Amino acid sequence: PFLRTREFLWQEGHTAFATKKEADEEVLAILELYRRVYEELLAVPVILGKKSEKEKFAGGDYTTTCEGFIPAVGRGIQGATSHHLGQNFAKMFGIECENENKEKQLVYQNSWGITTRTIGVMIMVHGDNKGLVLPPRVASKQVIIIPCGINAKTTDEDRQKVYAKVEELVKTLKDGGIRAESDCRDVYTSGWKYNHWEMK
Repeated sequence: PFLRTREFLWQEGHTAFATKKEADEEVLAILELYRRVYEELLAVPVILGKKSEKEKFAGGDYTTTCEGFIPAVGRGIQGATSHHLGQNFAKMFGIECENENKEKQLVYQNSWGITTRTIGVMIMVHGDNKGLVLPPRVASKQVIIIPCGINAKTTDEDRQKVYAKVEELVKTLKDGGIRAESDCRDVYTSGWKYNHWEMK
């Protein structure tokens, strides 16, 4: 449902440059940005490449692409694209700028985009038969600290010492930018808590 939907959010950009060199550089810079979204944020490995003449954006000079792989189905999937449109649309619509010599010239245009389809790619790469698995940088909770060794014979004083140490660890993690919480509920065993949080 995240790959083919009736409605989706689309991050799209359109830019114009005085030189082809500037436009070419931006095409690759945006593609690198999309690679970082997939690999560094979503923990999805991708391959960067260039589309064939038949696959490129209609009317553009060339299209670069960020491609992923879905192991469960053994197929590749387009993750994002960055297009160099050249001066083709500038000619059509008369889009000009003034160059260094104060002469009018056609601009070089780019177009690039990524959609909420990325959510589907992330789910298909990381999910399993037990349900949704989120990579650490996307998960709302990255670490849960569960105190161990507490049982019915543990004194209140010792119990409070353990809980204080747990909260100290949580604070240290949070100070380091990690979304951490503790589970110090007395009504459940450590084993029950492990299962609970693994299923979350």
